Formats: sequence, C-alpha cells, structure tokens
Amino acid sequence: MGEFPSSVRSVRFGVFEVDLRSGELRKKGAKIRLQGQPFLLLITLLKQQGEVVAREELRRTLWPEDTSVNFDHGLGTAVNKLREVLGDSASNPRFVETVPRRGYRFIAPVETIGESETVLAGQASPNELEPGMGGLLDAKDEDRVEPLGATAVVVRPRWTLLWKVSCLVFLLLLAGFVSFLLRSRPSTLIRSLAVLPLENLSGDPSQEYFSDGMTDELITELGQVGELRVISRTSAMTYKGVRRPLPEIAKELNVDAVVEGTVLRLGNQVRITAQLIQASSDKHLWAQSYEVELRDILTVQKEVARSIAEQIRLKLNPHEQARLDQPQAVNGEAYESYLKGRFFWNKRTGEGLKKAIDYFSQAIQNDPDYAQAYAGLADSYALAGDWKYGILAPREAYPRAKAAAIKAIALDSTLGEAHISLAFCLDGFDWDWESGGREFTRGIELNPGYATGHEWYGWHLAALGRNGEAVAEVEKAESLDPLSLIISADLAEELLVARRYDEAIKQIRKAIYLDPFFANGHYVLGQALAQKHIYNEAIKELQIAVQLSPESTAFTANLAYAHAVSGMTDEAVKLLNDLKNRSHGAFSNAAEVALIYVGLDQKDQAMAWLEKAYAERFSPLVLMRPCFDPLRSDPRFQDLLRRVGIGR
Repeated sequence: MGEFPSSVRSVRFGVFEVDLRSGELRKKGAKIRLQGQPFLLLITLLKQQGEVVAREELRRTLWPEDTSVNFDHGLGTAVNKLREVLGDSASNPRFVETVPRRGYRFIAPVETIGESETVLAGQASPNELEPGMGGLLDAKDEDRVEPLGATAVVVRPRWTLLWKVSCLVFLLLLAGFVSFLLRSRPSTLIRSLAVLPLENLSGDPSQEYFSDGMTDELITELGQVGELRVISRTSAMTYKGVRRPLPEIAKELNVDAVVEGTVLRLGNQVRITAQLIQASSDKHLWAQSYEVELRDILTVQKEVARSIAEQIRLKLNPHEQARLDQPQAVNGEAYESYLKGRFFWNKRTGEGLKKAIDYFSQAIQNDPDYAQAYAGLADSYALAGDWKYGILAPREAYPRAKAAAIKAIALDSTLGEAHISLAFCLDGFDWDWESGGREFTRGIELNPGYATGHEWYGWHLAALGRNGEAVAEVEKAESLDPLSLIISADLAEELLVARRYDEAIKQIRKAIYLDPFFANGHYVLGQALAQKHIYNEAIKELQIAVQLSPESTAFTANLAYAHAVSGMTDEAVKLLNDLKNRSHGAFSNAAEVALIYVGLDQKDQAMAWLEKAYAERFSPLVLMRPCFDPLRSDPRFQDLLRRVGIGR
C-alpha cells in the first residue's frame, strides 16, 4: 500500500481537506466528525487514489488479525458512514466508487499539500526522479551517452569516416531486411479482445458517464464483428482505474489483446486516443488520436473499430463492412442524454431504470430519429415490467417497450440490440415464442458480441423446455462477460430450472464470493438450497437477499415459500399478507402469492392466484422454476402452460 511522503501535511479533494497530523477532516475549513474505521478507510483510499483497493487489503488495514468482527457488515457500515459524511452516493459516486466483487476506489482528483508546495497526487517531485530521468546524464567527453529508444548507445568521436559509412550501409540493409520480414510474416492471431475503460482526462468526476459511454459504444461497435470475441461492458468496467500489467488483465479475461485510451471532452469538442496492445508481449500494434466535434463521435467510433479489424486482419462480411463504413452524425444533446441513459440502465436497479427512462426520453425529444435511444428506452421499460424489479405493471411497461423497439428497428433495421429488446417483449408479454425466437436469432446475427442477447435468449430456450441449449447459451454470455454478476446468477438459475441443483449452487457461490452484497446471488442460492431441502441455510440466504433488496417481491415470496415448506407456517403467512398488502392497481404480485400457496400446500389457492397472474399478463417464465413442481401434474396447471405456450 502506498504512503504519503513525510513532508505532506494534508490532503485536499473537492471542498474537503484531511489534516494528516491532527487526524481531522474539514469541509470548507469547518471540522467534521469522522473517526475510527470510516476515517481510516478514507485515508487508505486516498493513498491509492484512482486505484481499486481490494476488500482483503481493507480487512488487514482496518481490523487487525486478532479483532473479532463481522468484516462484511463492518466494512459496509464504514463505507456508508464515509459516504454520509461526504454527501456521496453509491449509485452515482463523486468520491467513493464500489467496484463489484473487488473493493472500492477513490475517484475524485486529490492534492497533497506540504509545508511549502502542492503536488498533484501520483506525480513525483523532481528530487524523487531516478538518476538520468528529467536531467542531464553524467558522462565523460570521450564516452558521451545518447538515448536511442530504450537503449543507451556509447558514441566515440574518434571513428573514421569509412567506419561510419560502413555502419550506416549495414544498418540500412538490416532495416530493409527487418521491414521485409515484418511485411511478409503472418499477422498475430487475435480473435478476442477487451476494451479497457477509457480514461477521463477532464478531471471532472461528473464527466465519468461520458468516458464510460465512449467505452460502451466502442465495445458495441467491435462486438458486431462476428469473428471477434469482445468482452462486454460489465467485465471491462471492473478494471476502471486499475493500474496492473496488461498481460495480467488479459489473462484474467482470457483475451488475445486489449484496447486502451483516453477521452477529453471540452464543450462540443472531443479528443479520443486509442491503442491496440498484444496481450502476450505487451506490444503496441496500433495507435491513433482523433479530435472531432461531438456530432461526429459515432463516425469516429466506427473508424476505430474498422482500423482495429484491419490491423488484426479480420475478414469483415458485407454487413459488417457497410456498417463500419457508414458515416453517422448525431445531435449532441441527444447523444449526451443517451449516454446518461445507458449509464443508469447498466446499474440494474429500480431507481436506475427510472432515471434511464427519463434520459432516453430526453434523447428522443432532442432527436426523434435516434434509433439507439429508442432501443435503450425499450430495454428500460422491458426490465421495469420484469418481476425482478416490478417498477411498472406488465400491462403498462411491455407495450411501451415493444413500441419503442419497433420504432428503433424501423429507423435502423441493422440494430441488433433493438431486435433483442423486441424479442424480450414478444416472449414476456405477447407469449409469441415463435416470433420471439426469430427476433432473438436476428439480433444475435447482427450483434454476436452482445452478451445480454445470449443471456435473454437462454431464457427463451428454457421456456421451450430446451434446458441444455439454454444453459449453453448463457455460458456464451458468460464467456463474453465473465465478471458480470447478473449473468453469473442467470446461469445458476438456468441450472436450477434444469434441476441441476449442485451445479447451480457451485455456480452462484462463485458470484457471492466475488460480491457478498449481491442480493440476487443470495436469492438464487436460497432457491437451490430449498430444492435440496436444506431449509435452514435456504432461509438464511433468502433473508440476506430481502435485507439487501427489501423492495423485491420475488425475494420476499421465496423467503415465505422456504418458511412454508420447512413447516414454519406462521412466518410464511405473515409474509404472505405483507405481499398482498403491497399490491397496487392492476398489479397484484399474483405469481409471487401463488408461489407461497404452493409452499403452504394450498393448491386451489395457488391455481386461483395463477389465473389472476394470467389475466395480468405476467411473465410465464416463473412457471418453469422447480418450486411449482407440485402443481405440474394438475390438469389446470397443464392447461395454463398450454395457454401461455411454454414447455411442460
């Protein structure tokens, strides 16, 4: 762990200043109370500003080995207290960013203040530079050393003219021979790469959404090249601000090369640099810098993707070539709103989806012909009506999602994400599985690197009873996004639906190990343990899920089910009544209520509530879960499966 030099008196960030000698935090000069672990946490993060501080390192720093403490709870409490004092937000951080499964990072610019000077954190003072860096080299007159690339060459002035000419001829011949070899050798085989988060050079944390959006868009463009496996956004973003050797990162992501770069946005002007680096040798294969107006940013993204494809000698099919060759201008305000929409959509929270809908709507208002904004709006409404989030009733959410997806396709029929969004609606609301299958196939053809497309297509296959293919499809999604918690959880749920309980438990435990605060992980683990009749552990896991995400009706229903099947009827009934009281308008949480009645072995009540769910156009995928197996032989249940058109 880095340390501040002894000459540093205090550290400043934003309107805050930490006095290292008195151990005090001040805001605009006024002292703020912050002590104990939260203060030590702040100091630890400041020392490694911009870098991810691992949870294990925080454990060693904040709590000595002989301290008896619930580390996960203690660390969560310390982080929450620090954010409260700084007025920070976990969902939209200005100072402390959570890096899922890894740790925390201090993202705001930091200044260290000494006795008589201020030095930006991360920069060495002239006196700290190694010999020969930033100053003249000591050398004798007869042995003067000149830098040449990374090699120091001794030049002796007493060479004869003939010797100099001979050496020059030899070097020219050697250069020509090497050039011939480089031109004639086959290209390095690169069939997979990761786009690391582009660095925001503005110094303004509020502009992070812009650099993140640039990263996301470049991943999307490259992901449409069929011969190339491109790591998806979620996994790539875990390396934001991480200073680690590129070969090490590439090995973790199992890729042949990485793309890294920077973004600087000044008003309507954007400067982007990008470079392609071979992972095994850390060799730079290509680099370019672009300075354009905001309206031309999409064209630049396509140019970068095309240049990379050419550099690694990928053969583009006619569709891929045409898409990357097509210039595309965009309304600056619309594009900015679109990036903010994707930023909040990627959070996968109820509040994030609400903000995403607002920003995508703003983008469409500024540019009514912006196809990507309609696709984003479709994605947001589709998830808002899904049972995991339950922000809107399905009858309200899905028609809006479907209309937005159809509009996006009308504006740009080659937009793979829009076809995936439409397929999601056709499956989840229209129950038109044949049309949904066609749209999934078309979307994946257009954008084979879109991990979410493979993830959602897996659920389509599971609904048709094709469980082996479903698991394989989500495994494809995981290969494209290996650090995605939600994809890892979906793979575990697909294994659960396939009644492969031990594999499901093993899969979801990996996700929970990476992030103990992942509510969906505890939820899936609880379901699997309940099917294994390990009820005490199942209840414990589901209680954690509810504590982490109390607004989720699905989590509450499964906790009640676990209580019911374990014989704890009173607890189950209490949660059942609570869930009924949460009903609103045309949305009664009917499928969740039916699940609890299955656990209570009240099959008539369960079927009555499933009929109510049918009338409300629920997502029938819930019926594939093993908790409904006690109803599976009931003719009424079989008739329901027939009416919604899914596998029996």
